[in-house]
Amino acid sequence: MVREQYTTTTPGTSLERPKNEYVYKIGIYGWRKRCLYLFVLLLLIILVVNFSLTIWILKVMWFSPTGMGHLRVTKEGLRLEGESEFLFPLYAKEIHSRVDSSLLLQSTHNVTVNARNSNGEVTGRLNVGPKMVEFHGQQFQINSKDGKPLFTVDENEVVIGTDKLRVTGPEGALFEHSVETPLVKAEAFKQLRLESPTRSLSMDAPRGINIKAQAGNIEALSQMDIKLHSSDGVLLLDAETVRLPKLPEGTRGGPGVSQGLYEICVCPDGKLYLSVAGLGSTCQEYSRVCQ
Repeated sequence: MVREQYTTTTPGTSLERPKNEYVYKIGIYGWRKRCLYLFVLLLLIILVVNFSLTIWILKVMWFSPTGMGHLRVTKEGLRLEGESEFLFPLYAKEIHSRVDSSLLLQSTHNVTVNARNSNGEVTGRLNVGPKMVEFHGQQFQINSKDGKPLFTVDENEVVIGTDKLRVTGPEGALFEHSVETPLVKAEAFKQLRLESPTRSLSMDAPRGINIKAQAGNIEALSQMDIKLHSSDGVLLLDAETVRLPKLPEGTRGGPGVSQGLYEICVCPDGKLYLSVAGLGSTCQEYSRVCQ
């Protein structure tokens, strides 16, 4: 632009018009103007691209006023429909499945569930791996649908709360230490066998041991001795016939020679005692032992 200077005169006065001594150019011209237009055009292109990408992301991710995709935000929390993949740890207070379907947690390696205290320390851990299921915690418990404890494990003991424990393995159950139980019973039409291959087998009870076979025999086999001991009471053999088929038999000797043999005598009340064997019976009905 060219700024012109004007001079006002009064009528009747003649003055020479001054020459234009200074000329100023206001504005952007040349390559600066072209760069400015190019920069504005580039900003418009970036704005259109960003707006298009935003619309595309909103459409692909299924954004809506209630959530994103299969994820819905409700008053009770977050509702997720379909299969989802979590790349980082998931923190939640409760996880529920739909009423008509089950909850599936799947991983290519393992699934780990951690419980932490207020300090962030892990107090319980459940690790489901391809070969083993591990649990780390103070106590592990399985309850029935009515809240009855069925199986409880801690550092001191294992408690099975069911009415009947059934072992279906062909080799039975193996216990390395003592077992405390009120009843050991075999399945119907099956044999019950208590065996200790290399050590002794001991059964202790403060108020007695009852061994009963309603439709079969009871056999006690041992490489060494079999001891039946009652600290305060009697040992009762209640049977129609009591046989000792493998007792050694002595030979006849001279008078008064017992050859170290003894005779088992029975008192009227069923008490047994030994008597030095003779040619005839040495048992006495009114022995001092029986009194």
